[in-house]
Amino acid sequence: MSAIFDSESAELLGLSVKAMASDAYDGAGDELAIAGEAYDGASRFSKELASYSPAVRSADADMLPAKQMADARTRDTTRNDAYVAGGATLRKDNIVGSYFMPNVKPVSTVLFGKEDSKWEDEFQEEVEEKFGLWAESLDNWPDAARQNTLTGLVRMFVDTHTVYGEGLASVEWLRDQPRMFSTAIQMIDTDRLSTPPEFMGDPMVRGGIRRNQYGAPQTYYIRKAHPSDWMSPDSYTWKPVDIRKPWGRLQMIHIFEQLRPDQSRGISAMVAALSEMKMTKNFRQMVLQQAVMYASYAATIESELPTEAIFAQLGGTDMTPETIQAALNGYMGGHYATLEQFMAGAKNLHVNGLKIPHLPPGTKFKMQAPGQGGPLGSEFEQSLLRHIAAALGVSYEQLSKDYSKTNYSSARAAMTETYKAMLSIKRMVADRFASSIYTLWLEEALNKGEITSIRRNMPSFYEKQFKDAYTACDWVGASRGQVDELKETQAAILRINNGLSDLETENARLGADWRKRMRQMKREMEWKDFYKILQNPTDSTNQQKKAA
Repeated sequence: MSAIFDSESAELLGLSVKAMASDAYDGAGDELAIAGEAYDGASRFSKELASYSPAVRSADADMLPAKQMADARTRDTTRNDAYVAGGATLRKDNIVGSYFMPNVKPVSTVLFGKEDSKWEDEFQEEVEEKFGLWAESLDNWPDAARQNTLTGLVRMFVDTHTVYGEGLASVEWLRDQPRMFSTAIQMIDTDRLSTPPEFMGDPMVRGGIRRNQYGAPQTYYIRKAHPSDWMSPDSYTWKPVDIRKPWGRLQMIHIFEQLRPDQSRGISAMVAALSEMKMTKNFRQMVLQQAVMYASYAATIESELPTEAIFAQLGGTDMTPETIQAALNGYMGGHYATLEQFMAGAKNLHVNGLKIPHLPPGTKFKMQAPGQGGPLGSEFEQSLLRHIAAALGVSYEQLSKDYSKTNYSSARAAMTETYKAMLSIKRMVADRFASSIYTLWLEEALNKGEITSIRRNMPSFYEKQFKDAYTACDWVGASRGQVDELKETQAAILRINNGLSDLETENARLGADWRKRMRQMKREMEWKDFYKILQNPTDSTNQQKKAA
């Protein structure tokens, strides 16, 4: 059977008359069958999806025109919505915590051709101590603005990634005294990263970034002031900054999670839930206003008479507002005067000393319960909050601080899911940013000869992958937290005893450095031995056995 379509049907099917004429046959004289779409989700004839035709564009064509407005809305929402602001803070607290520390792990097998655990331990202890002093100094050496420690910079970077979907910083070389190291980081508002007017038509410059033919960033164009600082002439001046120095030293740190190939900039995950966030805030405001209004009145008087009937009884509907007010005063005055005459000789219009009000005919008296007026905490609000929690990657219980319907198992499940989400963001954002700073610092420290554990004739920092071998490290951030400390401590002991974990991993879960903890335990044991204090309840039994 041949399938013949008129021009209108061909247009609906996405075919042209020429295509039908040339492709209706397979060249061998056999007609080709015209079939429907293979996927229901791509059907043009489904009544649910017929009008759903999203544009087919590249990643940058989708994102860059909408990024400025998306960033402005996420920034405003984070600034003015308590739940969203709390969720952003929750991210920082779950990823970075109060102290972001390195766990240095140099790869001796690459540097020496064989494993040298003794040198690794020496290098690790020295570098961690010296880097920690610089990174967490109260003089805020890592920050070019001298406002934040390394932990503060990482928290700010994570917060920027939450709101904008990306973070941006430049590497500075400062020589002011009494700096021991010149490396410093300058945080940059992502609004300042934009394309200069002279490069608007250049296909290699997108979103303020010049890329090569493979998509690798080469140069960043940074405004010298924020675009909204219209009083500053620098807001119309761009500074090009190459991503690296000629010898490979990093100059710009730009981190975002690439969702599609050829994507130049990042965008916040909050954008997908912005409408729900806005509706949630409006819902809470309306409910609160309604509750306040109800709480402002102890009681209300409700009338069953229609407005037209009342006006008709008062003399017609053509009266002016002043006439209506005068008529109402006269009507109510006469009514209450009659009641006063009636009540003057009555003694039964009280109940336990409380007066019973008399109202005009057709009205009733209704007491108002303070606080009523809306379903605060209702399932509707919970569903809206779940959208916000999903966008931020946290659990509903953590976002709303509502654990009233949560038991231990569900709390652990929620914490586990949040932990996995935060761990991935930590690895993609916080660890990369902190490792970039650590690499820059270690490069300077090695060139200045500040690391004494470096042996003679060791490989150059700039050859092959030796830089990666020198700078390899993990980062210990926020504690995972414990719901039931006894159960979870017992589980940790079982994992260690059965070879499923180790002291380093378990201490990192609690936000601690296992080496420092072991050294502290050794000091405490030595003090207990000095003062003849039993180490634990089994020590008395052991001492008795030794004495016997």
